[in-house]
Amino acid sequence: MHANAKWEESVGDRSTIIDQVMIERRAKRGFLKDPVSLDTVRDILNAARHAPSSSNTQPWKCHVLTGGARDRITTKAVGIFRAGPDKLAPEYPFFPQPLHDPFIARFNLFRGQLGDAVGVPRSDKYGRLKDVERQFRFFEAPVGMIFTMDRKLEWASFICYGCFLQTLMLAAKARGLDTCAQQIWSLQHNMLREELGLADSDMVVAGLSLGYADNSLAENNMANHKLDIEEFVTFVS
Repeated sequence: MHANAKWEESVGDRSTIIDQVMIERRAKRGFLKDPVSLDTVRDILNAARHAPSSSNTQPWKCHVLTGGARDRITTKAVGIFRAGPDKLAPEYPFFPQPLHDPFIARFNLFRGQLGDAVGVPRSDKYGRLKDVERQFRFFEAPVGMIFTMDRKLEWASFICYGCFLQTLMLAAKARGLDTCAQQIWSLQHNMLREELGLADSDMVVAGLSLGYADNSLAENNMANHKLDIEEFVTFVS
């Protein structure tokens, strides 16, 4: 076989595998109690560290929570949330207020689907609060991660962070694990700063749940609507 033909065949095989991993990766909101070895977590992070960043600045910092540390932090987070959810504010704005079309329509569609899946309609305020608590338990995943970034960095570094998180989530999926990236952990920055000994110069960007998904849960089988490329791509020649 000609060298170019071998290369094309190899690319075809790899693209099929990579595309499958990207398509199958999705946020999971409920996990089995099956443990994840720290060696596997290290392998995932070792792959993720090759994510692209602006001028190789690599703005990410990661705290891996397992065992007693995970349990202590989730217990504190739930307690703080119950004591006053309205008192919690993130380190950076998640959405503009008010969120406008077409984004608010997509937001409401997703929230409605998620509420239906977990059996909590949007009118059930108490039920919604209880459902939010699951986020602060890392959805029962055995591994939780907290990501921080030097707050002196500018918005462009969030692009780098997005590349890193996606790379990490794909590396996990390729190993049969699932994830849920969670901006909501930024609401707990004061507690996390104390518990993790974070410097004042570090902002809490997000958290992430990592483990083996419980696919018996309806919320882990939602069919999320994704835009067709014609809806967001303009080809210019």
